[in-house]
Amino acid sequence: MGIQLSEHFTYKKLFHFCLPTVAMMLCTSLYSIVDGYFVSNYVGKTAFAAVNLIMPVLMIFGCFGFMIGTGGSALVGKTLGEKKRETANRYFTMMIYLTLILGVLLSVIGVIFMRQIAYMLGATEAMIEDCVLYGRIMNGWNTAFMLQYLFQSFFVTAQKPQLGFLATVVAGLSNVILDALFIAVFHWGIAGAAWASVIGQCIGGVLPLFYFLRENSSLLRIQKTDIELPILSKACLNGASELMTNISTSLVGILYNFQLIKYAGENGVAAYGVVMYTQFVFAAAFLGYTIGTGPIVSYHYGAGNYGELKNLLKKSIFIVFGAGLAMLVLAYFLAGPLSDIFVGYDEELLQITKNALSIYACSFVVYGVNVFASSFFTALNNGGVSAAISFLRTLVFQTIAVLGLPLLLGLDGIWWAVTVAEILALMVSAAFIVTKRKQYHYL
Repeated sequence: MGIQLSEHFTYKKLFHFCLPTVAMMLCTSLYSIVDGYFVSNYVGKTAFAAVNLIMPVLMIFGCFGFMIGTGGSALVGKTLGEKKRETANRYFTMMIYLTLILGVLLSVIGVIFMRQIAYMLGATEAMIEDCVLYGRIMNGWNTAFMLQYLFQSFFVTAQKPQLGFLATVVAGLSNVILDALFIAVFHWGIAGAAWASVIGQCIGGVLPLFYFLRENSSLLRIQKTDIELPILSKACLNGASELMTNISTSLVGILYNFQLIKYAGENGVAAYGVVMYTQFVFAAAFLGYTIGTGPIVSYHYGAGNYGELKNLLKKSIFIVFGAGLAMLVLAYFLAGPLSDIFVGYDEELLQITKNALSIYACSFVVYGVNVFASSFFTALNNGGVSAAISFLRTLVFQTIAVLGLPLLLGLDGIWWAVTVAEILALMVSAAFIVTKRKQYHYL
């Protein structure tokens, strides 16, 4: 039998339980990275810039599934800890209903207004058609993207992280193979990149539906249920911090693109795309860990096991801080090779990208601590604190930094902005952890 949510977690158990979700998120990050590699090298840097320009909006639409998944899994995990399995299954089913309804609605809105959105983001006439084509194909299948985010959280709550990992690996490998086929062999250009990602997302988002629809050995199963708006509202409010993080990150990404067009032109946007692909990989490791630990925290909170909450908090902070230091060193030494893989065909762009990656890498040291702190309060069903950390960290601190630092440091100020924002957010995270210790008894 696998590791149970109710167990006492040592470092070894945390590693084994969270490894599948870390690997799952790493595979998910392959979608945009592989798209970027093939588009940049086989279609051109204008198309590459177009993908990077429209991507933040696509992430905003898709991450509503992340909100429902994280907020809903915290509620379901707490309910399981209270030994109410039938109720937990009803809540789980409601989250799927909500994702399907909201996914279709957002798809329709995105497809209709994609051209206007692209122009609002600053797309040039050379980029606009690629932005619209890629955006409409991807957003037309937004429901599958949202479902994939949803099940990434619920596979862990169901005590089946290995199945979630398997589904994501199959989806990721499909995306890689189809990118090579559609772009390098069939020469479908930017449309090929979009369709490769869509098919991968359908594998990762739709196939799990069939698993949970039938009898299975996990803690969760889809069943008939009515829609209870208070429950859905509670889950969405609790997961709002994760949605806030992703929306804020995407909005700040849009702001970055505006600043980069101003200070470095099309090369700046392309360089930022490479930086984001690297960030996707490193951030995926932290996100995977928080997805893995979230249901554990929720379960023990629901069961009143405060000693285990203390154990999870201390071990997790040590793990994510140590991982952040390792990522700083790794990213610094890989800045040159990674830049060469994506933009080695353009010497000026290559130098801009190498410099950007070397500076941006400093943010990884504290990034994981802030992500975990926000996720920890989500798992405790305190969406307000989690949202406050996310809002200040991403939208407020990064906006101020990306607007202010370039005035002092020029282009380098844009690359330093995220590190400054993460340091400020670390102070906020620490303050909340200390002030809430008596309420949740974890210190």
